[in-house]
Amino acid sequence: MNNFTYQNPVKIIFGKDSIGQLDSLLPKDAVILITYGGGSIKKNGVYEQVITSLGKKRTVFEFGGIEPNPLYETCMKAVEICKKHKITFLLAVGGGSVLDGTKFIAAAAHYTDGDPWEILANKAVVNSAIPVGSVLTLPATGSEMNSLAVISRDNTKEKLHFCSPCIYPVFSILDPETTYSLPARQLKNGIVDTFVHVLEQYITMDLNTPLQDRQAEAILKTLIELTPRLLSSQKDYDSRASLMWCATQALNGHLSCGVVSDWATHMIGHELTAFTGIDHGQSLAIVIPGVWKYQFWDKSKKLAKYATNVWNIEGLMEIDLAKAAIDVTEEFFDDMGMFTRLGDYDIDVEIIDRIAERFKQRGAILGENNAITPEVVREILISRL
Repeated sequence: MNNFTYQNPVKIIFGKDSIGQLDSLLPKDAVILITYGGGSIKKNGVYEQVITSLGKKRTVFEFGGIEPNPLYETCMKAVEICKKHKITFLLAVGGGSVLDGTKFIAAAAHYTDGDPWEILANKAVVNSAIPVGSVLTLPATGSEMNSLAVISRDNTKEKLHFCSPCIYPVFSILDPETTYSLPARQLKNGIVDTFVHVLEQYITMDLNTPLQDRQAEAILKTLIELTPRLLSSQKDYDSRASLMWCATQALNGHLSCGVVSDWATHMIGHELTAFTGIDHGQSLAIVIPGVWKYQFWDKSKKLAKYATNVWNIEGLMEIDLAKAAIDVTEEFFDDMGMFTRLGDYDIDVEIIDRIAERFKQRGAILGENNAITPEVVREILISRL
């Protein structure tokens, strides 16, 4: 096991009617900006719960329209509101994209050293940010309990991430009932995103981390067990609660303690979304089997362990277990109705070449063994046509 330092300051308030605790979680004199996405929170009752909990005596502003892949250009409009009204607290109400956008708004509003895009493009240091809280409505990204955010830029077709301890949420409210109105497409994306978050911290090199491995396996097995119920019932509280907690646990830092992670699938997936607009979860279902097949010999031991401990496949040689692990994962995505081939989205070689060139321009080398060069990215994507 590698050395590590772990700290997570986020307060989680979980369960039914937990939005009602919002007023007690915020400073009484806070000047609040509520951020949200396309307006679904005003149709499903979440917005009304938030406003009721905040009460009538607070100073509250609103900013809607944060995209599923939050745009820098949109976020900067909110930054101007923050500066104009001297916002002292940001409340993100929505899914991970709303929270990611809000985290960037929080950091950009305090950034005075130049263009806030430098936070993403040049990894400029974030020294302070407006405090952020969240009311989560879509379990997927784990953003409610981590210090990460992913932002896109429309005019350059880039999708980049940044990380700073300044953007940990102060608190996150997780009420599974807020997910009842989610369409199947969003649920599927959330399941796949959570699943792949775990896989990219688990299917890497073996560093003798039995606890972390079993924690990862527990989340994966839970998601496999829950998926049929999640996709067949809109109001199964127990399955929605478990999905929400799985998504949070998948990327709050627990699984990465002492292990080596491989975020190649996410990095390639981000470029697919940036260039084509396909959903983040859809991109991951396409890419991860290709990454595994390319890195097969480096990952075969963990893939075999995954086949046995998660999918209960036994009686095969290690090499055959590893191959079965890839096949059964792809089948899991296919059975959910998540396409696993680029051709299913009419994505062709031209787009693949542009993605490979983007990685080449950045000098990016991916994978836990630094084995995935821009040329290999192209090979992986060609194999997924």
